[in-house]
This record gives sequence, structure tokens and C-alpha cells, in this order.
Amino acid sequence: MPLYRSPLGKSASIAILLLATLVQPAIAQNANFQSVTYADLADLADSASVVVHANVRSMARVEDSRAPGLRPGHGRFYMKGKTRALLFGGQAIGDSLAWLVDLPLDSRGKPPALKKRDVIVFARPVSGRPGELQLVGRDSQILYSEAALAQLRPILGEMAAPDAPPPITGVREVIHVPGNLAGAGETQIFLTTADNSAASITVRHQPGTAPQWGVSFSELVAAANNGPQRDTLAWYRLACFLPNTLRPGVNLSTSAMDRQQALADYQMVLGELGTCPRSRR
Repeated sequence: MPLYRSPLGKSASIAILLLATLVQPAIAQNANFQSVTYADLADLADSASVVVHANVRSMARVEDSRAPGLRPGHGRFYMKGKTRALLFGGQAIGDSLAWLVDLPLDSRGKPPALKKRDVIVFARPVSGRPGELQLVGRDSQILYSEAALAQLRPILGEMAAPDAPPPITGVREVIHVPGNLAGAGETQIFLTTADNSAASITVRHQPGTAPQWGVSFSELVAAANNGPQRDTLAWYRLACFLPNTLRPGVNLSTSAMDRQQALADYQMVLGELGTCPRSRR
């Protein structure tokens, strides 16, 4: 016997069952916006083809037997909403939307009260089913707030730019070349990217000064401007995806001293980028 039977009628129940086979479940964030980091939002935006600000008009519990993969303590809900704004996406969406989401249940088996509240959903359109969305992950619905929107808009703007930094997938090679003067030299760190475009980090040493570094997402050599500002797309691409250690064979510097300097420069870059805090799984 299900805990909750859909009030939408037989036809809607059939639609729910069909949608359940098409749409991956997502777990809505059940915390204040302050617990969502820049990297959390960038992860969500990076996976989504549409980001929508919507108002929840109704939510109906899907029978647990029709919710494969449902986590303990959660229920799956068929949400209907009204589009407030399309924040990101290359195609138009309708005024009415529907999606599935897994929500945590309280001690009485009740979900968060989201009806009439605004949310931001990170999703993909369901092919052949206008107005239906597939959420991109378990935490891909968050409560709307002005603070959330203020942090999200610059991320979406940077990702939509023609020269947006591509996802970094690893380090191809590292090489340090000493200069003509003692204490001078340059380390080049060549990166691999998801779209096979060029990306590199340059670390420059000058006698009597601290090393400086910069990143380039083109064939041009990077300017040594001490790297990207924190909580920008370029910072996210590096801080959240550069490996902590280099693979064997990546360091192509000719001497042991140069190889040690290249390794030290790579670790310096990681240290200056800092950690990539995430609150989502």
C-alpha cells in the first residue's frame, strides 16, 4: 500500500510512470543557500543545457514501487511548475514545466513544503516530451533566493561566452627551462581539455623576486599575472580539476634539478589556487 496516492487521476498516473522511465531522479537541496558553494553551482551549471527559475504549482508523490533507485528516507515527486525565467539555454521552453525530483521526508513522512515556492532547476529537456525536464543530478534543484541568483548569473554568463575556458581533464606535460641568469627560468604546464583545445600554465622566475604565474586558454603563452581570481570560471576549471600529483612520465624537464623545479612550480600553482570546497555529493 503506497504512503501517498497521486491526486491527479489515472491519466496523470500513467504520465508519471512514463516519465519515471525517462527522467533520472534528483534530490532537492534541503538546506539554506549559504551551504552551496561556487563549485556546487558551477558543477550544476556545467552539466545542464537549461537552467530555469520556476514556481512550484503542484507536487504529487509517486508510488515507491514506481520509483526505482529511491534512497531510504526520500520520496519521489512529480512536480509541475510555472516558468519564471529561462536563466540559461539555447532553446525556448514553455510556460508550464514538469519534472521528477526526490525529496527528503521528515519523521511524519512529509516532504519539504515547496508548493508556491520558487526553485532553480538544472536540467535537460526530455526529447519528444515538450515541457518536461530531466534533472541533471541528485542535487540539481535548489531553492530560489536573490543570493543564489546573484552568484549563479556570473557563472552562467562566463559559461555562455565564446571564449569560455573549457573543462580541464588533466596535465599533458610539464617542463622547466632554466634562464641565462641564476634564479631565472620558466615552467610550462600543458593541460588537456574536454574539447582538445589549447590550455597551459606558465610560471616565470626572475632573480630576486617571487615566481609569478598565469593561465592561457589559447595557443598564446600565458601572461604571468598570478592566476585567475577565485570564484571565477577559470579558477574553477583549474582548482577543481587539476590533479594533486603528476602522472609518471609527464615531467619532461631534462635534469633532476629542473624536474624538481617543475614539480615545485606545479605544487605552488595548486597552493595558490587553493581548495575547491563542495557541499554536494
